[in-house]
Amino acid sequence: MTLDDLRAFVAVCESGSLSAVARELGCTQSAVSQRVKRLERELGITLLERQPRGVSPTQAGRVLHRSAAEGLGGLDQALRLLRDMRRGGGGTVRVTTGATTVRHFMSAGVVAFRDRHPDVNLEFQTENSTRACLAALAANAADLAWITIRPPVRGVEQRPVTELPWVLAVRADDPLAAHTEIGPEQLATIRHIRLPENSTSRLRLDEYLTRQGSGPVSTTSVADWDTAILLAELGLGHAVVPALPGWHETARRDLRLIPIPWLPPLAAGWAVRQWDALSPVAVAFAETVAAALHRAPGDAR
Repeated sequence: MTLDDLRAFVAVCESGSLSAVARELGCTQSAVSQRVKRLERELGITLLERQPRGVSPTQAGRVLHRSAAEGLGGLDQALRLLRDMRRGGGGTVRVTTGATTVRHFMSAGVVAFRDRHPDVNLEFQTENSTRACLAALAANAADLAWITIRPPVRGVEQRPVTELPWVLAVRADDPLAAHTEIGPEQLATIRHIRLPENSTSRLRLDEYLTRQGSGPVSTTSVADWDTAILLAELGLGHAVVPALPGWHETARRDLRLIPIPWLPPLAAGWAVRQWDALSPVAVAFAETVAAALHRAPGDAR
């Protein structure tokens, strides 16, 4: 059993195709098949079974795939760290996050980090949900994921950084704009602009509203928080959104953001496979972003 055999097996499990993995590795389909057969002979059990289209892991194959993928991901991360340590000073930080996260949560942190670490490469990968960000971590396609904090996830360490209270975004001439806060009775009357379907924020909000019996009528759905706020400002409905850093209604003449104090706030922060295995520059980036978020407005340090 070699690392190359395990890598080929993991790739086949994830693609469901021997030929696709052969093209990716630049070898023949027979060579990929032989790697899998070598594992099966050594372990004495069938790992893959043929399907009408492609292949899929057996129960034993799923057990090996899960463990091998985790082990190879950790090994690849360690090898990257060792290469960065050998080169010294530089390296790469790979961050996965939502489409609007950098603007709202990281802009000051990115600038501060770049000033301190000009030789480090920053790679940002956009995903449309916390689940997709966690999948990128599991596939070792990212070092850090900025997510909406959720219940514990196997193989992932989460670190909350900030809490986001909920607000109702409405047009300034809307009757609800005169309220200083929004209660369940007002929320039940809104024309709701729904948050992204697969997002943790929408799942949490739907859970809270169902529990309160305040489910409003939904007229529109969007792909991100910024679009929800913009549509509310245009008068196309009402958006229940987290109060994002940097959003100030005073800068938007036609917008009002009204607190909803009875909804529990969302927590947002970092997720990683293992903090102790991160490179020093990845840790520095995570800490710099967190420090910038907690810094008082106008503090330029």
